[in-house]
Amino acid sequence: MIFSVFPTAKMFPCCWLALVALIPVTLSTNPGVKVKLTAKGLEYGRQLGMASIQKKLKTIKVPDMSGTQKVPTIGKVRYSLTNLKIVDVGLPKSTLDLVPGTGVRLSIDNAFISLHGNWRVKYLRIIKDSGSFDLKVSGLTITTSIAIKSDETGRPVVSSVNCVTAVGSVSIKFHGGASWLYNLFKKFIDKALRKALEKQICNLVADVVSDLNLQLKTLNVVAKVDQYADIEYSMVSAPTVSKASIELGMKGEFYNTGKHREPPFSPAAFSLPPETNNMLYIGLSAFTANSAAFVYNTAGALSLYITDDMIPQGSPIRLNTRTFGTFIPQIAKRFPGLMMKLLVRTAKNPVVTFEPNNATVDATCTVTAYAIHPNATLSPLFVLNLETSVSARVFVSGTRLAGAVSLNKMALTLETSYVGDAQSLPGYPLPTLGKMKLVNTQLQVLKDYVLIGTDVQFTG
Repeated sequence: MIFSVFPTAKMFPCCWLALVALIPVTLSTNPGVKVKLTAKGLEYGRQLGMASIQKKLKTIKVPDMSGTQKVPTIGKVRYSLTNLKIVDVGLPKSTLDLVPGTGVRLSIDNAFISLHGNWRVKYLRIIKDSGSFDLKVSGLTITTSIAIKSDETGRPVVSSVNCVTAVGSVSIKFHGGASWLYNLFKKFIDKALRKALEKQICNLVADVVSDLNLQLKTLNVVAKVDQYADIEYSMVSAPTVSKASIELGMKGEFYNTGKHREPPFSPAAFSLPPETNNMLYIGLSAFTANSAAFVYNTAGALSLYITDDMIPQGSPIRLNTRTFGTFIPQIAKRFPGLMMKLLVRTAKNPVVTFEPNNATVDATCTVTAYAIHPNATLSPLFVLNLETSVSARVFVSGTRLAGAVSLNKMALTLETSYVGDAQSLPGYPLPTLGKMKLVNTQLQVLKDYVLIGTDVQFTG
């Protein structure tokens, strides 16, 4: 006997069980997940980076300076500049540009550094003088290229290369002492300070760039989904840098926890659209979803006992022998007044397909019905073959991809009768860095993949 019904997904958990298939994976060199960082995202990164560089520049330690200079009519003058400390740093103008095939270029212009220190001189053997000074370095420029590659763990890694620093002008205001000493100091300070700053600034910028790797190491290359599965987000190739974006191709493959077993299928190539309105785009392929189905089916997780308390109270169909006796009279006759339970189990891997604005899950299950005796023993009643097709509404919740489903159709076939003839919302973690929050998030279901466009914020 074959019949088709169109109830809600809540009435038949096999339908929402199939949604567990909506979770990621990949194999071979094609990625299962793609992440694209746009110029808008880079601009946000520039703002964060400038604050970090400004803080770092304030830690510059200018060494004490001393020397001897011959002055007409006076002779040798011994001088020293000590306790030089940074009191202010300004970075009014900076840009971060993409360099195709390489990474990004950071340019800082019209920066300034203000310092305060003490000076001291000794001449004619017995004459000593001292005071303080304020110094401002203006027109400071810093240019560095930042290479983006992949490390041995499959995470992106950055490094600073080709750093160049130039000091525009140095102005000094002295406090105390004879005015004829000022020219002596100005010439000496200008040369010595330029050398000291140019040597330290590039090192400090390199440190800031290197510190970014601490954040990149928080990328959840292997993220635990639940007790059955992990998802791997390691990169399958080096990042691709174009004029408009940086694109990362990630494995995105689900594995059974503690086991690395590849599915019997491979990911197809797919491309992200040229959209750039959001900071970040994440593309999740159909391969990723089907890999999840393979993992959960292998783990035996796509099976469930259904009892009457799981059926909505308003449903006219109850899990008892009276209701099912309508279809198979022998059930009510042989097991009158007993409650029932159903064991729903996938017979093969669910199949997920993505089409514009729609995700579909097709699943084949078996449903075994049991009568529950007062002593809790079970008597098998019948086995049904269940073919379902489910449409999924996919959305982002926090930093997790989730979905709600509705049942398109369901076909039941009686496989075996032991009594006579018969008449949710899972989610999985997206790739994130540290305390990253997704904001202004939008999701589209496109041909063969799901596209997430989002901006990001870092907290704490």
